[in-house]
Amino acid sequence: MDVNGTVAEGFEPVGDAFVRNFTALGERGAAVVVYRDGRKVVDLWGGLRDVADSSVCWERGTAQIVRSATKGVAAAVLLLLHQRGQLDLDAPVAEYWPEFKAAGKERVLVRQVLSHQAGVPVLDQPLTPAQALDPLRGAEAVARQAPVWEPGTDHGYHALTYGWLTGELVRRVTGRGIGEWTAAEIAAPLGLDLWIGLPDGEAGRVGRVGRLETPANAGGMRTRPKRTVSEAYEDPASLTRRAFAAITPFPDQNDPAYRAAALPATNGIATADGLARFYAALIGEVDGVPSLFTSQTLAAARTEESTGPDRILVINTRFGLGYMLHGSASPFLSPGSFGHPGRGGALGFADPESGIALGYVTNGFRKTVTADPRAQALVRAVRASQSS
Repeated sequence: MDVNGTVAEGFEPVGDAFVRNFTALGERGAAVVVYRDGRKVVDLWGGLRDVADSSVCWERGTAQIVRSATKGVAAAVLLLLHQRGQLDLDAPVAEYWPEFKAAGKERVLVRQVLSHQAGVPVLDQPLTPAQALDPLRGAEAVARQAPVWEPGTDHGYHALTYGWLTGELVRRVTGRGIGEWTAAEIAAPLGLDLWIGLPDGEAGRVGRVGRLETPANAGGMRTRPKRTVSEAYEDPASLTRRAFAAITPFPDQNDPAYRAAALPATNGIATADGLARFYAALIGEVDGVPSLFTSQTLAAARTEESTGPDRILVINTRFGLGYMLHGSASPFLSPGSFGHPGRGGALGFADPESGIALGYVTNGFRKTVTADPRAQALVRAVRASQSS
């Protein structure tokens, strides 16, 4: 296993932690990038590009599916539309999407969609993988769905339905798919290797992902969920299980058709640099490109909208407008940090006070949902670098 790349002076702990992820935590292939004040200070990659193929090494520019870390990109699209005056966060979703008012959802606000308070994390009739690749089918299913709690009164992670909710809002407001909008308005100006809907010409850069078993002894770090959480995932009748089963069975994430579709809750693909640079651009200038967010939008993104016991994840979570906030479920760098993990590994976040933005991608997925030990080791190393 070779680790390649560069680490700026003072950020050596991040390099050490990245190596330990391979030697102690069973990492197969991964990359991490850190920006500080718009300048890249860590750029590391190592291991295998494909989780089960020992013949191909990870290279600079290798991209991977980042699962729910995609949600942070989808949130930025809605917030930028609000910033441009095209979307009112306090308007009912049905104002833009009239069909959504069915089954008692006429008062659900755009703000509640972003903060996981809309009450529609499940589908009574799950979609097949083929149906899920059609964004209109997913949107139609969510529009028909009755809430499982009164919208706005509680919160619970909309693991899969978040994608159809945000994607259809973007389509109704702009006439464009969310992947198309992201490519033109975010990725192109910033030169990001980041896609919601992978173009054919980029497929050769993307490694295959797969499940990794958790080492029995991971340096004393918690690697298995608590019993109550495990039971919720195992119970077919629980909201937890039903939320993650909104597509049944779950698609093969290495299938080219799945990767080419635009599912903004789950199937974004990025390099570590693409994810880190995206977050760096939310909080400041990057290579002469002004910050994507105004100070008002940045403040709104990381202002707490929902907190406490999560009806789906069965742990305490904190959400701003589309972003997880620093807390026990997903510790970031400081109380002002905001971002989004991807189930089983990936992580992207920004910390405006320190100017730090981090992107971590991996090809090996663990059972973790919000705080993977490998990503958390890197976060702690960045924190140590800041304090040294």
